[in-house]
Amino acid sequence: MAPVSALAKYKLVFLGDQSVGKTSIITRFMYDKSTTPTRCATIGIDFLSKTMYLEDRTVRLQLWDTAGQERFRSLIPSYIRDSSVAVIVFDVASRQSFLNTSKWIEEVRTERGSDVIIVLVGNKTDLVDKRQVSIEEGEGKAKDLGVMFIETSAKAGFNIKALFRKIAAALPGMETLSSAKQEGHG
Repeated sequence: MAPVSALAKYKLVFLGDQSVGKTSIITRFMYDKSTTPTRCATIGIDFLSKTMYLEDRTVRLQLWDTAGQERFRSLIPSYIRDSSVAVIVFDVASRQSFLNTSKWIEEVRTERGSDVIIVLVGNKTDLVDKRQVSIEEGEGKAKDLGVMFIETSAKAGFNIKALFRKIAAALPGMETLSSAKQEGHG
């Protein structure tokens, strides 16, 4: 009997200020529905797991939703420590949450060095009239900091699947699979 290969597991930690939509992005991805506007703040850490079926393999994503409130900041480093991916979320209608992404990225790099995939996510693009951060600013900051960038709307379901596909494509081992395909071996 052939041995059953273990499913590759990757830990994704969601970071960012309070009320930027971290939980809403996860809820939209997990259940394809938006959370209610009266959603309570995450207390400490919440953890969910989802299997993602990719073109050439199946991966198990462990989604760690962190509290954005200052009083929970001391918990964050221990969750970053063994993560494969850090998803740094800001609200496009809050310039301050965008400015604060620098310290979140810095914290990830302090804990993980360059051994982590970092994605900067501008959420709440449905708030068109309230936008304070342009897509160009988001792209520029991501380029300057050497991280990936995408804009989403958890409420509208915009780019949520694209965000997770982008993450999956960047996971360890994916680059060898895609380069083998380009060379005609796959």
